Amino acid sequence: MTSYHIEVRATAERHDVHARQLARDIAQLSIDSLPSLATIADAPLYLHTAQLYHLIGSLSPQDVERLSQELLTDPVIQEAHLSTYADTAHTVDVFFHPGVTDTLAESVLEGARMLGLTGIARVETGRRYLLDERLSEAEVSTLADALLYNPVIQHYELHPAHGNGSQPEAANTSEAVPVADVAGSQVATIPLTQMSDEQLLEVSKKGLLSLSLDEMRVIQQHFREQGREPTDIELETLAQTWSEHCSHKTFKATIAYRELDAQGNEAENETIRGLLKSYIMRATNEVQHPDLVSAFSDNAGIVRFTDTHDIAFKVETHNHPSAIEPFGGANTGVGGVIRDVVGVSAEPIACTDILCFGPLEAESASLPKGIIPPRRIASGVVNGVRDYGNKMGIPTVNGAVLYHPGYTYNPLVFCGCLGMLPHGSHPSKVDPGDLVVVLGGRTGRDGVHGATFSSGEMSHEINTQAGTAVQIGAPITEKKVTDVIIQARDRGLYHAITDCGAGGFSSAVGEMGSKTGVRVELTKAPLKYQGLAPWEIWLSEAQERMVLAVPQEHLQELLDICAIEEVEASIIGEFTSDQLLTVTYQNEVIANIAMDFLHDGNPIKTLEALWTRPESATAQPSQWTEGNAEAITHSITPTLLTLLRHANIASKEDVVRRYDHEVQGATVLKPMVGRAGNGPGDAAVLRPIVGEPTKAGIVLSNGVNPLYGKVDPYQMALNAVDEALRNLTAVGGDITRTSVLDNFCWGNPNDPEQLGTLVRAVKGCYDASVGFKVPFISGKDSLNNEYRADGKRLPVIATLVISAVGVIEDASKSVDMSLKTPGNLLYLVGETRNELAGSHYTEVIDQASFKAFVPRTSVPTVHIERAYTTMKALGEAIRQGLVRACHDLSEGGLAVAAAEMSLASLLGVKLDVAQVGRESAALNEVHPHARDIVRLFSESPSRFIVEVTPEQLSTFEQHMRAAGAADLTYLGMVTNTPRFIVQDGDEELINVSVEELQESWKGGQA
Repeated sequence: MTSYHIEVRATAERHDVHARQLARDIAQLSIDSLPSLATIADAPLYLHTAQLYHLIGSLSPQDVERLSQELLTDPVIQEAHLSTYADTAHTVDVFFHPGVTDTLAESVLEGARMLGLTGIARVETGRRYLLDERLSEAEVSTLADALLYNPVIQHYELHPAHGNGSQPEAANTSEAVPVADVAGSQVATIPLTQMSDEQLLEVSKKGLLSLSLDEMRVIQQHFREQGREPTDIELETLAQTWSEHCSHKTFKATIAYRELDAQGNEAENETIRGLLKSYIMRATNEVQHPDLVSAFSDNAGIVRFTDTHDIAFKVETHNHPSAIEPFGGANTGVGGVIRDVVGVSAEPIACTDILCFGPLEAESASLPKGIIPPRRIASGVVNGVRDYGNKMGIPTVNGAVLYHPGYTYNPLVFCGCLGMLPHGSHPSKVDPGDLVVVLGGRTGRDGVHGATFSSGEMSHEINTQAGTAVQIGAPITEKKVTDVIIQARDRGLYHAITDCGAGGFSSAVGEMGSKTGVRVELTKAPLKYQGLAPWEIWLSEAQERMVLAVPQEHLQELLDICAIEEVEASIIGEFTSDQLLTVTYQNEVIANIAMDFLHDGNPIKTLEALWTRPESATAQPSQWTEGNAEAITHSITPTLLTLLRHANIASKEDVVRRYDHEVQGATVLKPMVGRAGNGPGDAAVLRPIVGEPTKAGIVLSNGVNPLYGKVDPYQMALNAVDEALRNLTAVGGDITRTSVLDNFCWGNPNDPEQLGTLVRAVKGCYDASVGFKVPFISGKDSLNNEYRADGKRLPVIATLVISAVGVIEDASKSVDMSLKTPGNLLYLVGETRNELAGSHYTEVIDQASFKAFVPRTSVPTVHIERAYTTMKALGEAIRQGLVRACHDLSEGGLAVAAAEMSLASLLGVKLDVAQVGRESAALNEVHPHARDIVRLFSESPSRFIVEVTPEQLSTFEQHMRAAGAADLTYLGMVTNTPRFIVQDGDEELINVSVEELQESWKGGQA
C-alpha cells in the first residue's frame, strides 16, 4: 500500500472562492478576538485555501498524475501537486472525524473506477487554509474555532508558520468518533427489570433515549412479564418508535387545558383527548374536500391535480441537526423531505424552504458555550439547501427567511417538497412473503440517535454527546434512487414503500411491518465501514435509503433497473404474518418485539396547559399638540425606509439566487418578479409536465408570523393560514381548490404555559381550516426547541408555518405583484383596522412614541367569512383577466406593499390614503393625526393592492361587489414619474424616489 497527499489549489486569487468567503467572514468577527488585524490593516490579509485528497492503495506515481489531471482538478483554474507545508503561512487542515460520511471521497472512488484506476483502497478528503503569518498562533486557533471547522463532525491540524517542517499536531480538543477494525457483533443485555426509578431515568439520559419515567416503567413491566431483560437493540427500537419525533406524543396526549382571564380567574377549562384528532384531523374530516386523496396516513399528503394525476406535498423540519451542523442539517432536511415525497411514489418537481435565524450581527463572544453564531448558521443552512436541491435538479421555488432573537439558540429549518404521481399509482399494502429490499446509500454511524436527539432539549453537553446524530447528504445518490423508484412504480414492482429517515431501519421496516410482522437479518445490510454494533446498524439514519416491500416474482426486474441506474440494492429480510418484529445478527435473534406493544404500547401522556388572556388595552388621555402631529408626519418616510431595510422585509435576493428555480422547465412564476427582476413574489406557480395536454397549474405559498404569537397564538394561527391563502390568491390561485399543511415549532410541552400557547394555536388552525374550507393534508410538530445554558431555559419563539397548495385550470392566467402600466388604477381590497400589535412597525418605532401615537391597538384579527369571500372573488377576478397586478399586504402593511410593487416595476405611484379605513369604527377612535400611521402600517389581514386598467374598472368593481367583497378603496394610480408619493388629502406624507426604495430594500440584505 502506498499513500499520497494531493493538494488542489486555484491558479489565481480570483478563483479561490473559499478564500473570498473566509475574508468576508473574518470581517464580521470582533476585532478584539483578532488584535493583529489592527496592526496589519495597511496590507491585504494573506488567505488561500486548497482541497486535500489523501489516497491510500496500490497506486503508481503515473496513476496519481492521471487521477489528478483527469478527475481532481479543473485544468482551467486549478493545479494539483503533492502536499507540503509552507513555512511562510499558518496551515490549518480540516478533516472529518472517522466514521463521518465523506461524500466527496465516495465520488473520487467512483470516478477512479470509471477511469479504470482500481487500485485505490481508501480516500479521505479535507480542506486546507493558508493564513497570514502575521497572525499569532492563538489568533489562528481562534479563527479555526470560529469559522473553519465544526467539532461535531470535524477536527483540524495546525502547522504554525516558521515551523521546521515537522508533522503538525492536533490543535483542538474535540474527540473523534472511534471506528473499530472488526464488526461489533456483541449485543448487550440491559438489566432493566430490577432497576429503581432513578436508574431507569439514568439509562434514558445516558443513552439519549428521551424516554420519560412512565415510559421506562412500562418497558420495564413488559419485560418483567416476558421473564427476561431487553437487549440494547430492543430498548433503542422502543425509544425510537416512541420518540416525540416519530410518535407525536404531545399531539396524542390527554391535555387538561385551562384559560385564565387577565385577573387570574378561571374563564374556561376542558379536557382535550389528542390535539391531532380533536382539531387538525377533525377539521379535515369536516371540510370533506373533493380533491382529497390521502391525508395523515402516509409520508406525504396527496390531492387531485387532473383526472389522471395527483399532487403529493410534505413539509418537514430539521432544527436540532441544523443547530449543531448547519450545512449537513439543512442538506439532509431537504433530502429527507424529498424522500418523503418519493415515499408516496411521487416524482419530486419543486422544493420550498422557510428558514429562521437569530440576528446576524450577534457575535460568538456574547453567546453561551456551544452556540454557533447566527451568521455562520445562516450561511451553512442556505448552502445546505442549495447543495441538495440544485444537485438533484429540483427547483426551489418558494419560501421565506426570518430573523429574530428568539431563533438565536434554536434556528428553525422548514424544508418542503412537491411531487407528481399518476392517480392510483401508490401501493401501500404489504403482503406476507414480500421481501424487505433496501435501495440507495450504505449504512454508517451518521444519524444514530437522530430521532431521539430531535425529541429533547439541547445544551452544549447534549450536543457534544449527540455528534453521531448528524447526517451527511449525498444528493446524486438520491437522484439515482429516485429514478429507480419511478421506473419501479410504473412497472408495479412493489407493494409498499417508505423512506429510511428518522430512526433508520427501525422506523421504516418497523412501520411497514406493523400490520403483518417482519424478520430482518442485519448482516445483509451493506455498511460504509466495519465496526458498527447491531443496534447502530438498525438505528442509523444514514441518508439516501428507501425500503420497499417487493414480491419475490418482481425482485429480478427491480434488480435489473438498479444495475442500469447504478443503485445498490440489498435484500435484508422478509415480511411475515406473525405480528412480530424479529431482528437477527449472524442468524442469532437479537430483538423480538410484538408489533402491538411496539406501536401501541407506549402510555398516553397526560399534560397540563395554561393560557392567560392578555389584559385589554384601555384608552389613554389625549396629550396631542401640534408638535405631535408634526412629529408623526415627519416620521413616516424614515419609518417606511427603515421597514424596507428590516431583515424580515428586505430583499432576500442574495439567498434566492443561490437556488435554481427554473430547472425542469415548469416554473411559471418565480420567486423574484418584475421589471427589475428582484420583486418579492407572493407565491410560486408551476405548470408540470404530466404526459397529457393540460394548462392546469399548481400554486405554492406559505404563511408565518411569529410576532403575533407573542400577543395571541390563536390569532397567529388564523393569520398564518390567512397569509398562505392570500399569497396564493394574489397570483390567481383558487381558494376552493386549496389544501394546507401545518408545521409547529415550539418549546417544552411539559411547561403548562408553553403547551397553553400551543393549544391556542391548534384551535386557531381548526377554526381557519373549517372557516376557509381548506383541509389539512399533512403536517409536522417539532417540540422541545429549547437550549439550556447556565441553568436557564432558552425556548424558541413559538412558530407556526402554514403551507398552501392549490390547483388552477390555466397557469397562464396568473399575475405577479409588479406594476405594469402608467395610468392604471390602484385599489385596496379589504378592511383596514387599528391592528398594530405584534407588527413590524412596533419593531422599528420607539415604544413610548408608539403608545402616544396609537393607543388601544390590537393584534391583527382574521374575520374568516369576510376573508373567504374576498379571496374567492379576487382569485376569480384575476383568472378572468380583470387584474393586471396584485400584492398581498403583510409585514409593514399598505406602505411597504405599495413600495414593493413600485420598486419591482421601477414605476412610480401617487396614492391618497384619506379613505383607507373609513369603514373601521376603531380607527375612527384614533386621533386624526395618528390615523395615517394605522392606514400605512397596520397589518390587518385579508388585504390586497390591485392594479386594474381604467377600461376594466367597472367590470372589476361589479364582479367584486356581486361576489360580496365590497371592501374596495380607491388609492391612486401608476405613474411614469419614478417617485413614490403618498398623500392624505392635500397633506403629503411620503415623497421619495423609486431608487431610494430600491436602495433601502437592498440595503437590508444580510
